[in-house]
Amino acid sequence: MPGACSVVSLTGQTKEGQRGTSGIVRSGAQTETRPAFFNNEGAAPRIVEALGDISQRTVLEIGPGRGVLTTLLARQARRLIAIELDRVLAAQLRMGFALYPNVEIIEGDVLAIDLGTLFGPKPGASRPGLVHTPEPVTVVGNLPYYITSDILLRLFEFRRFFHTIVVMVQKEVADRLAATPGSREYGLLSATAQLYARVERLFTLPPGAFSPPPKVHSSVVRMIVSPKLESLRVEEEGFVRFLKLSFGQKRKTLWNNLKIQYAPAALREALDEAGVKPTVRAEALPLDKTAALFRALTSRNGNLPQPGK
Repeated sequence: MPGACSVVSLTGQTKEGQRGTSGIVRSGAQTETRPAFFNNEGAAPRIVEALGDISQRTVLEIGPGRGVLTTLLARQARRLIAIELDRVLAAQLRMGFALYPNVEIIEGDVLAIDLGTLFGPKPGASRPGLVHTPEPVTVVGNLPYYITSDILLRLFEFRRFFHTIVVMVQKEVADRLAATPGSREYGLLSATAQLYARVERLFTLPPGAFSPPPKVHSSVVRMIVSPKLESLRVEEEGFVRFLKLSFGQKRKTLWNNLKIQYAPAALREALDEAGVKPTVRAEALPLDKTAALFRALTSRNGNLPQPGK
């Protein structure tokens, strides 16, 4: 499918333990495995408001849990699709919203469900010469830390269906998503998210916004899907691997991270052409400079970083 990208860990954390029955998208304490349900009815309208006007839109809610956001979304959205992993919660949600014809509850894992089938053209709808233009879908969800990058990459993979993404994540993750080049927080997660979207950190939620209260704060982040691949003139799969290679060892210089893949002479010439100093670290470079270096390297020998490198 167009727009696919390699799923790599972007948070700098290992993914340990099982998802358990708490689902994959409800942990306010993103590093904890126990279920932490969003339950702040005072903050819920602010989150829904951040989606913009959804009266004529389809909304995808990831992990509705006990339905605090779902209740507001069902009243405002033209169509609401809520994906819930937990079987009991999914059944309860189906019962609770049975009288809402615009609400569809899907029991499943958002990382496994084929979003292309869900939002793409329906069987029999295609006609020769007819180009299907996807309806822009708005996404909202509460993402656990240890698979935040997996879910975001999944959404970016199917980005042609999405317009606005509003998610709750651990505050540290929000800081990294919205970080600027040269800051301490800027890294692979920042660069990848900003490659696909305009990122805006909105507000912070205290532990008390979840039940049971986690040990960390969460933040609400809005991303407007706006891929920069065309303007940066980069090939997606190769550039995503190049970002991973560039940020491979945070304490190392860009030269030291890249020399394991590129010949010193070609690397030296490309750095000079892109106007990048060998001693700089990847986190200091804005995306346009990183893209310029990538183009300079690939134009010399077409040597793309290989998967797994």
